[in-house]
Amino acid sequence: MQQKGVTVWFTGLSGAGKTTIGDRLSIYLRKLGYKVEILDGDQVRQNLSQGLGFSKEDRDINIRRIGFVANLLTRNDVIVLVMAISPYREIRNEMRQLIGNFIEVFVNAPLTICEQRDVKGMYQKARSGEIKQFTAIASPYEPPLSPEIECKTDQETIDESVFKVLTKLQEQGYVSGEFQ
Repeated sequence: MQQKGVTVWFTGLSGAGKTTIGDRLSIYLRKLGYKVEILDGDQVRQNLSQGLGFSKEDRDINIRRIGFVANLLTRNDVIVLVMAISPYREIRNEMRQLIGNFIEVFVNAPLTICEQRDVKGMYQKARSGEIKQFTAIASPYEPPLSPEIECKTDQETIDESVFKVLTKLQEQGYVSGEFQ
């Protein structure tokens, strides 16, 4: 099977469901025989972006590193799933221009829901001042203005969100087949 590479860029607040949706989607795509790679923001920070902080400049460097790797994989006909908060529109748009075959997925959940889902206690630490520059608490998040897909994870199931992404991938010719 010849496949065409694409980057599916999941953006949203911590706890919105980016990794949950991306992981489920990757399992499904692999079962269908597609080459898939995951670039998770937390894992990239640990392995490619150690030493970077959370200033706007450091966040942009981190996103550019993710985008560079995503671009290489996409050019080599891999479906790349990027799950990163990526809070700034400008840098997300820069990655869209760099990569070309790009689908932006806004994983949208209200801050209160994200805080309820926060098993690591990051929001609580940010609110107490223990973590500085935490997105949506002490640092802005700029939602996409016109994402290809919006998953409202407080209103839909994981499978409904995954199906939205699969449908868009099919519409754009990146995957084929019947999805259930």
